[in-house]
Amino acid sequence: MAVTDIATRTYNHNWRLDPIVRSLLDTDFYKLLMLQMIRHLYPDVRATFQLINRSTTVRLADVIDEGELRAQLDHARTLRFSKKELIWLAGNSFYGQQRMFAPDFIAWLADFRLPEYELRAVDGQYELRFEGPWTETTMWEIPALAIVNELRARAALRGRGRFALDVLYARAKARLWEKIERLQQLPDLVLSDFGTRRRHGFLWQRWCVEALKEGLGERFIGTSNVLLAMDADLEAIGTNAHELPMVLAALAGSEAELRRAPYRVLEDWQRHYGGNLLVVLPDAFGTAAFLRDAPDWVAGWTGFRPDSAPPIETGEAILEWWRAHGQDPREKLLIFSDGMDVESIEAVYRHFHGRVRLSFGWGTNLTNDFRGCDPEGGSALDPISLVAKVVEANGRPAVKLSDNPAKATGDPAEIARYLRVFGEEGRAARAVSV
Repeated sequence: MAVTDIATRTYNHNWRLDPIVRSLLDTDFYKLLMLQMIRHLYPDVRATFQLINRSTTVRLADVIDEGELRAQLDHARTLRFSKKELIWLAGNSFYGQQRMFAPDFIAWLADFRLPEYELRAVDGQYELRFEGPWTETTMWEIPALAIVNELRARAALRGRGRFALDVLYARAKARLWEKIERLQQLPDLVLSDFGTRRRHGFLWQRWCVEALKEGLGERFIGTSNVLLAMDADLEAIGTNAHELPMVLAALAGSEAELRRAPYRVLEDWQRHYGGNLLVVLPDAFGTAAFLRDAPDWVAGWTGFRPDSAPPIETGEAILEWWRAHGQDPREKLLIFSDGMDVESIEAVYRHFHGRVRLSFGWGTNLTNDFRGCDPEGGSALDPISLVAKVVEANGRPAVKLSDNPAKATGDPAEIARYLRVFGEEGRAARAVSV
């Protein structure tokens, strides 16, 4: 990929619409994996997703022009998968598996388009909702987050001079390269880019990916961004997300079904995928509850991706759980991806190195770390904690408890009901920065 002069590109925003999302492949790989399974098993389920700004002090509706936001969302709805993209999806090998995506799924994607959206400004924030078939609304999550984050960055940089922008990006590039030099000191590091959702912008994410590819070589194993994986000849990385257990829990008809929902998701998943795609995301309703009630067969899965709890503490609990189930942790995989940056990557690597197979997903702190880089100062470019979560399934409320109550989503009464079912063991509030 040719390297773009990002400062010049930012300075030259003179056209009516500069699309933020230019391809439906500009999404995370797990979205396509989940979509294939959802279409196969739950084609009639309806799901509503909603934008949630956890950084409530940042009033997005005061920063981002509503007309610009609508124009970007409307443009995304005009996109279709191209023949080149579908041929690449159909013919490429992912995780060592040929034809990961079935021919009927590829054919269905050819006619796919993002569904309608609902948008309004309320008290300085945007209420952005996507309601419709789960097979359609699930695909809004990543482009919607990318659009809102990049529009915020563009608003902060509007009117800046050419040299101020040059200095800004030079500082950000130097900061990233200093991080890469530190990571070069970890000889067995395995790292991938997970930074699509809350990136500063597409061009910046592409620069970061190219820098990692050069700076870390084989230790950089790929990117979650499917378009960048295709363009840069990298592995597309990803497994599954919280929305699967959240939807199945919402559809549960009894407390017994609710308690079983996280494991039903895994049963569904292993009917479709295997190998290194058999990675458990345990924290939707609390990691302690998941490990307490997990069937023995879950221990045979390849690994875990702990999220929303202190990484070393949670990793140790998972290692102990594997040992109690007759598994050798050295043959298992732990993927750490929650708010990771170079300091936490170093700490976790040194703690677990040689005791378990390790991999890191580097997200917001890779693709959106401009803190202290702005010549004009201020925090307008600091990353925020912005998510798009499923809030309803077939008209029933969806809940995420999380190991961190600050990340919980859902109606308070439903959250209380879920806590009665799953318990509060291991949950502890922590500040959420990204």
